[in-house]
Formats: sequence, structure tokens, C-alpha cells
Amino acid sequence: MSPEITVSVDPHVHSDGSYDGHEPVELILEHAADIGLDGVVITDHDEIDESLRAAALAPRYGLIGIPGVEVSTAHGHLLALGVEELPDSGQPFQETVETVRDMGGVAAVPHPFQRSRHGVHKRRIEDCDAVEVYNSMLFTGYRNRRARTFARRHDYPKLGASDAHYLPNVGRAYTDITIETDRGLTPADVTGETVVDALADGATHIQGKRTPIRKSTVQYAKGAVRKSSYLVTSRMPVVPTVPASMDR
Repeated sequence: MSPEITVSVDPHVHSDGSYDGHEPVELILEHAADIGLDGVVITDHDEIDESLRAAALAPRYGLIGIPGVEVSTAHGHLLALGVEELPDSGQPFQETVETVRDMGGVAAVPHPFQRSRHGVHKRRIEDCDAVEVYNSMLFTGYRNRRARTFARRHDYPKLGASDAHYLPNVGRAYTDITIETDRGLTPADVTGETVVDALADGATHIQGKRTPIRKSTVQYAKGAVRKSSYLVTSRMPVVPTVPASMDR
């Protein structure tokens, strides 16, 4: 039997490349290394440039480089992990899943069933590659429990993630991924492609804890202000939408 390596990855983090993110990728990578993670996936909303840059920089910090993006589908958000191109936003959920797979990535459903955060309704999930069953930004455990039950019933691999938009929240929750590998290899020798493949195979274990409610409240409140600004300005034909990135 092949020896195993377990790597710890936070697969859902936002940088300042996202309209609602705040931290540069260099700072996120440094923090991830300091707290003992082996990798972090930058999943900005409908933006991939900073994620690609983070994946390229990751080895300098002793981390595994894994690109990704949080795609806005017509039916809710979808994490595209391991992709190097930006899937078109606004497409049907299931069509976007297939697009992510065609790009060589893993299609994971973040914060499912939570409509206030654009979570996909379960009737829309005909198929996917993984389900985020522990999102540390949830106020209560109810949605996480529903997601875990759904993933278990349908035999989907389970993910834990911080969904961090601020540096201190990175790694609050994360996923341990077990990889069968050749003897003598270390986590530093493991590639992002290997991690993504192992994740799709379901070799995962959830770690971490909930983000403190005070910090979750701040993140939600600032997100609500941005969304409200967008809704108001998008209805004013002579005024640019704010934030403009929400047009994508």
C-alpha cells in the first residue's frame, strides 16, 4: 500500500482582487504559512487574476499553489478549484459545473442553501464534485448541518473552508486532504493538481472552528452595504454602478 501524505488546505478565501475582499495575496500566503496550512485557494468573485498570481507565488512561502474562483452562476455561487481560466458567469448552475470539469477543475458548492449568500438550492444540484459542509462564516450550525446531510446522502466529498474576507479569518476552517504518494515525498513535493484530484476522490477531513460572531457580523454588514449600493446605482442609468465588479 502506498504511503500517505495529508495536506491542510483552506479552499475558499477572498483577496483584494474580489469586490468584497480586503487583503493582498502576499499577506494571505504569509499568514497561511505562519498558521501551518499547506495551501490556500484564492476564490475571488468572478475574478481569477489574483488567484493565478497567488498560485504562482505560493512555493515561495512553502505552500502548494492551487488557483480557483467563485463563479456567479444563474442559480447561485460555485467554487471552481484548480482552474486557470475564468468560467463565464451568469450561466446555468449545471452547465457551469460541466465547464469547470472541462477546464480540469473541481466544482464545489459553497454555503449551499443559504440564499442570503447566493447559495445554490438543493433542487438545482443535479451533480457536483464536492460540497462545502463547514463554512466558518455561518452564524449558526444549521446550514452546515443541512449541507453535511446533503453531501452524505449523495456521497459527495466534503469540504471545510473559512470563506475569509479578512486576514485573521483565514484558516478558521480548512480541509485535510489525504494523498497516496510515493515513499520519500513531502507536502512540499505535492502539486496543486494532485491535491485537486485527491479532493475529487473524497479523501477529505474537516478541521477548524466557526469565525467569532462579532467578526462574521462585520463581514456581513459590509457586504450588505456593497450590495445595497449596487442595487441603488444599477437603477440609475447615468450613474456608474458601485461596486462595478458586481456587474460581472
